[in-house]
Amino acid sequence: IYDRRTFQIQHVFQHPTAKTVYKSDAYDPEGTLGTLTSIVQVWLGVQTGVTMLVYPRASSRLKRWGVWAVTTGICGAILCGFSQTGGWIPLNKNLWSLSFVLVTNSFALILLSALYFVIDIKKWWSGAPFFEPGMNSILLYVAHQVAHALLPWHYVFGPMRTHFTKLVECLWGTSLWVLISVYLYQKKIFWTL
Repeated sequence: IYDRRTFQIQHVFQHPTAKTVYKSDAYDPEGTLGTLTSIVQVWLGVQTGVTMLVYPRASSRLKRWGVWAVTTGICGAILCGFSQTGGWIPLNKNLWSLSFVLVTNSFALILLSALYFVIDIKKWWSGAPFFEPGMNSILLYVAHQVAHALLPWHYVFGPMRTHFTKLVECLWGTSLWVLISVYLYQKKIFWTL
């Protein structure tokens, strides 16, 4: 409502994907209020990074990430009433709602902690095949934006209206980019800013 009144209806996104679920009108996902929740998410990311810099012991890092994960997860769950479409602030990726930011931050911290334990502490896994894409992440991002609708990344078989068909297409495209990043890494080609 705030963005519609501030920017006028003709300057706001007209076809939200959440329209059928939330019965919403036009809204601006990158409007003023959406920017505030993005700031919260960036701040939570900074806290995660500061933990890496300030606390040298792995156990200290894991404890702090665990506390942050539980805190943000519980706060997000309370805001959405422990359901996807309920509560004071429902989980809504399109609006980048506060509950969405808190819950996804919680899951991200849990995943980060698990990977940190497995890769850096126990050395059970090297992190492959994610190391090579990380060495050329900017190049992969730009190349994906340019080539995402081209063969061999994008193809059409059937109506492409199910989650499964989109999943197969996304897994195929991601696999191709991983192979390209491995090739670039082996040739020592790195594109950085």
